Amino acid sequence: MPKIKAYTPAWLSSPSPGHQLFAPNPDDSGNGPSYASRAASTTGPRRTIAIKGSEVFIAVGKEIRWADLIYLKERWQEKTAQGRGGVHIKREDADGVDDADVIRDSVESGCAEGFRTIKPAAIGSDIQQLIISPRTNFMAVVTAHTVRVILLPDPSHLTAPSLDVIKPKSWSLGPATHANDRSPIASVLWHPLGVNGSALVTITKDAVVRVWELTQKDRWSFDTPTLAIDLKKLADGTSLDQNFAANDLVSKGFSPDSFEMEVAAAAFAARGSGGWSSMTLWIAMGGGDIYALCPLLPSQWAPPPTLIPSLSISVVSNLAAMEDDPDVSEQAKLLAQQQLDWMSDLDNQEPRIVDGPFGEPPTEIYTRPARPGIVPRLQGPFDLDLGPESEDDLDLRLTDIHVIGEKLDTDELMIGEDEGLEMEDTEVEGLSLSIICLLSSSGRVQVCIDVDGTQAQWLPPRNKSKAIGRLTNSPNLLTFSTLDTLDALEMTEDAWPVFSSDVTSRYSFYVTHSSSITYVSLAPWVFRLESELGGDSEAGSDFRIGLLVNGQVSTRERLYNNPAQGDAPLPLSAAVATRDPDLGYFLLSATPFEPVALVFDAPDDDFLPVQSTPPPLGQELPEVRPLAIFEPRPVYQPSHAFDEGSVLPRFIERLRTSRHKTVVNQEIRLSPLTLQLFTEAHQILSDETHRLGVAASEVFLRCAKLQEELKQQITKANEVKARVEAITYDDHFEESEETGSGNAAIEKRLQSAREKGEALSRRLEKMRKTINKATNRELSRKEQDWVKEVKALDAAIDDSAAPVDGPSRAKQWMDRYRKISELKGELKEQAQALDAPASEEENHSNPAKDDLRIPSELRRSKIGQVKSLLERETALVEAVKSRLERLAVAG
Repeated sequence: MPKIKAYTPAWLSSPSPGHQLFAPNPDDSGNGPSYASRAASTTGPRRTIAIKGSEVFIAVGKEIRWADLIYLKERWQEKTAQGRGGVHIKREDADGVDDADVIRDSVESGCAEGFRTIKPAAIGSDIQQLIISPRTNFMAVVTAHTVRVILLPDPSHLTAPSLDVIKPKSWSLGPATHANDRSPIASVLWHPLGVNGSALVTITKDAVVRVWELTQKDRWSFDTPTLAIDLKKLADGTSLDQNFAANDLVSKGFSPDSFEMEVAAAAFAARGSGGWSSMTLWIAMGGGDIYALCPLLPSQWAPPPTLIPSLSISVVSNLAAMEDDPDVSEQAKLLAQQQLDWMSDLDNQEPRIVDGPFGEPPTEIYTRPARPGIVPRLQGPFDLDLGPESEDDLDLRLTDIHVIGEKLDTDELMIGEDEGLEMEDTEVEGLSLSIICLLSSSGRVQVCIDVDGTQAQWLPPRNKSKAIGRLTNSPNLLTFSTLDTLDALEMTEDAWPVFSSDVTSRYSFYVTHSSSITYVSLAPWVFRLESELGGDSEAGSDFRIGLLVNGQVSTRERLYNNPAQGDAPLPLSAAVATRDPDLGYFLLSATPFEPVALVFDAPDDDFLPVQSTPPPLGQELPEVRPLAIFEPRPVYQPSHAFDEGSVLPRFIERLRTSRHKTVVNQEIRLSPLTLQLFTEAHQILSDETHRLGVAASEVFLRCAKLQEELKQQITKANEVKARVEAITYDDHFEESEETGSGNAAIEKRLQSAREKGEALSRRLEKMRKTINKATNRELSRKEQDWVKEVKALDAAIDDSAAPVDGPSRAKQWMDRYRKISELKGELKEQAQALDAPASEEENHSNPAKDDLRIPSELRRSKIGQVKSLLERETALVEAVKSRLERLAVAG
């Protein structure tokens, strides 16, 4: 889990220029409450922040703020170092200067502030989503009913000393299709296999999927989709020859499909996923049903280099397995044959080679196969096995879906190849099954696993549709775990929580709700499950997998709580994570008024090896960062009710231009009109004073809480101070004492600690002996035999002791001891006899011995051998004797 280092940094807080990125439009300053209520009452996902490297795009109303975060940070640091940004006083006189004036003066002096304003053309309502293309050259600007694609401007505009509004080149996507009088937009996705990342997929709430292949050279590509599929027609389809195109006429009649097939969200897996994952569109319906379209491709698509070979191996192996199995159904055989026809069409193509961006290999472009058909079968609705049973509508209504594709199986792909395949670690590590995460209005996250593996499927041809029939078995998803991210008091009917991807791992993500931001990681169990699924041993695998399923192994941590201002908290934009060497590991979100940022510790810092040896001379020591012993907390922001203007002047101004304008300048008369006007004014004033009263009470409660927190901080500081003084003994020495007294005190303290430790050891040993003596436990049979043996040895060694009947083994030891003693005496006598020199008299009296002369070298060697044997026996005897003595003492 990421560790929070700090909350919103100073260079994004007021009154820094970075704070102006998130401030409401000055044109709406007189209508501030309506702007906040508009943002809170919007139904659907709120993704108003998009990041491209260090550049950030924030949608505020109908305009887009664009900035470079690194440039903003550096400019703020420069101003702070010069002393101009330390204190900010806002003047309110006639010649007052606010933040906008300061920024304008800085730009006029030739200094760029690092941010600009983008105003796309023909934006009729507030922007709800910003989605950047994979190649970061286009950005889809999504409102409730319309989509506009803009060409992102060059980053050099950010460093130019200008505040002029940028109006980039833009195109309206499907002006006759996505219009205000048509169905609202549910999801807008960039297809992961589009050529140069220019294929856009839009899904409307009436279950119509459209694929757009955009190119700047052809303006008509923004007007007409290359593929349009009505999912309601496709769900009832029986053959490939039917027409599943969407109907342009607006149908306002009610049907069961209009409720059950109302789309909530859709998602693709990542481009580097294995199998069919990258071309499978997963669709979540608001009622809780899950559908899949595979394969959904544009007419021109660019697969990764390993995708087509891996699919070819999978299709051929599947077909070969079916040919050997006589129990395979006709539907399965037809599906395998359709997949083979699809792959054969691809194999017969000659791909078109297109140069990729700088630093990337060329791209191979294929044409979408026409056989067996361009419209796939709608797979679903999926049955959620082991799913939680709940009757609450908030738990059943889905708001978002997040798909993690299966890993790429390079081992099977590179069989027979000498060289390995160079791939990123994120593409070849992980689980060999797809994971589908579902999010409901109540904040419940369901983690499902596609155990069977979703593959490409098509409807049967017309001549086989009756013989094959419809599929009777619904596909399944295994619900692995369920996580609740909200409390019961935080659940609301109009809430729309969303998923956000993480930049450190594809198995971690964020859940953004209007009340909080929660971090979820699936990494703790994903790799363990993969090791069980890919292991060769099946013994005990069911038990281990059961432990994984039943245990709460997913990481879930709430990172941020959005404080309520008034009756409900302000809505939060979907959190966006970024990682940059200058910014660090950074999470950014926003309310309609201000940013919400979290700075994390870099996860790689936990895995760096610790240097056990000092660096060589001449090498700089690494920077020692201060130990973070404090608990970071967000800066308190007063309620925005204090900054909002009153609506009463606008009400009076509107009254002056209405048909009741004569009443304004006349005396007050008691009439129904006067009562109506006073009632409306009273309603306006009561709402404003109520908000001000609630905001003032929040400030009072916050001040009281601040006092308590300050007392806690002072108490903690005193505790740390006392511990430091206790270590250094500074309170026992006066300032006049020598400098080295501190070291002496520390040594004295260490010596005292050692003495206390030795005293405790002696006391513990004494207590142990006392406890042993106080124990009256009866001896076991073996212990009794051992006591008898010891007493018998004691009696045998000490002749004065009374004879004790002992085991035969003790008697054998004593017999051996006596024999060794006797042998020692005999060998000692023989050695002395050999060492004594032969006398001359004996030599003369026995002349026969002169003939038996023994060489001196042989005699010495034999004597040495005898001495070594004697020493060995002596050592053996001494060892036995000492052991017997120890046994006697112990007895």
